[in-house]
Amino acid sequence: MKIVFLDAATLGDSPLDEIAALGELVTWPASTPAEALERVGDCDVLIVNKIRVTDALLDRAPRLRLICEAATGVNNIDLEAAARRGIEVRNVAGYATESVVQCTFAHLLSLAGHAPYFDDCVKSGRYSAGSLFCDISHPTLELAGKTMGIIGMGTIGTRVAAAATAFGMKVIYFSTSGTAHNQDYPSVPLDTLLERADVVSIHAPLNARTQGLIGAEQFRRMKPTAFLINVGRGGIVDEAALAQAVDAGEIAGAGLDVFVTEPLPAGSPLLQVRHPERFRFTPHTAWASREALGRLVHQIAENIRNFSHDPDFGTVLEIIPFGKNGY
Repeated sequence: MKIVFLDAATLGDSPLDEIAALGELVTWPASTPAEALERVGDCDVLIVNKIRVTDALLDRAPRLRLICEAATGVNNIDLEAAARRGIEVRNVAGYATESVVQCTFAHLLSLAGHAPYFDDCVKSGRYSAGSLFCDISHPTLELAGKTMGIIGMGTIGTRVAAAATAFGMKVIYFSTSGTAHNQDYPSVPLDTLLERADVVSIHAPLNARTQGLIGAEQFRRMKPTAFLINVGRGGIVDEAALAQAVDAGEIAGAGLDVFVTEPLPAGSPLLQVRHPERFRFTPHTAWASREALGRLVHQIAENIRNFSHDPDFGTVLEIIPFGKNGY
């Protein structure tokens, strides 16, 4: 069995030994569309993360029987084209929940605690040169007693709610599906959430209901002391409106792990702001803790193992709603 991984660099230096033990593994750090067409000709199993699996690519892979998505979302795969050819598709869900929750609070705690400023205060020598034992020019913000407004209360949103509660925060949420499944916290309309929340944290999928959900009008409804955290999907937030709102002081700051276009273009309005100190950015790494990557590789291997050992292994892709059971 030949296994081809077209964009293995997306998993960094994660060991792939468990996958390699299942057959002949060929890995490519990255593949252009043209290169991908040339690399799938004799593969039985194809692994992709962000590579687009099109009808044309499948035409070039006559032996292909299984596509393994190295993530939860499968919007990069033409599922109808795969089904027509009897090719199964398997994704991985639930591997990055804790990693995403941790990134959420890394951004929030950095914003609330002015972490970059105080770190530079010591490293630059300003603290050593001062006459006081402390620098209280940037008072930190306590989370206890504040309100966390969660957009999307799936598995990840629920874990964020639990962590917020541990910090002594109140939790409210807005269901992007329109159905309030979680009875542990109050479900409120979006406008109410925006007006009441001290932190708005996004954990929702990008779909017709959430595309552009947060824009200029929504920022005007938020408190000037509020933070926005987005570790969901970039297209949920209007980036130009966010840059303007933070610069103008309509909201206090933002922490983003996801962007409309990735990688973030050099000309993005988010990189042209007058107050970069009010922002925290990570390059779409919330999902990629060492432990999460290990779980991801293991589950890919499990998907291949189950398929190869059982020729009747299901024919229906398990589409996991974003936030319900994974990233």
